[in-house]
Amino acid sequence: MKVFNSIDEILDFAMAAEQRAVDLYIGLSERAKVEDMKKVFMQYAKEEMGHKAKLTKIKEEGSFTIANEKITDMKIADYTGEIKATDDLDYQEVLVFAMSQEKAAFKLYSALAERAPDSHFKKLFLSLAQEEAKHKLRFELEYDDYVLREN
Repeated sequence: MKVFNSIDEILDFAMAAEQRAVDLYIGLSERAKVEDMKKVFMQYAKEEMGHKAKLTKIKEEGSFTIANEKITDMKIADYTGEIKATDDLDYQEVLVFAMSQEKAAFKLYSALAERAPDSHFKKLFLSLAQEEAKHKLRFELEYDDYVLREN
């Protein structure tokens, strides 16, 4: 796993990860065959752009705050199958895919926090992990409303 030597390296890494997510969702939007799915993917891309903007602001201002809130984990992503990003996903599959992406980001930042060289780095990684947990929860709630309640 990559070793970071500065907060700027951490933020650059995190911003690159968010940009990859933006690119992924824009690409899926451009290839989607159904107009509703194009809109959903673009919405997700815009959210990832917002995450990147937040990280950019942290880098420019040199400070960040950590909310001490407990994020609920519905664990829905633990029980869904793996979905590959294809052009013809239905809404349920999109939600499963998005949950898995946010779960992977959460795990990455949590692992980096465990390996952090000092408490400042650790707090930053934990803050980033918490953001990803919020995103995953949003998708889990939507999945619960859209998929589980209909069945």
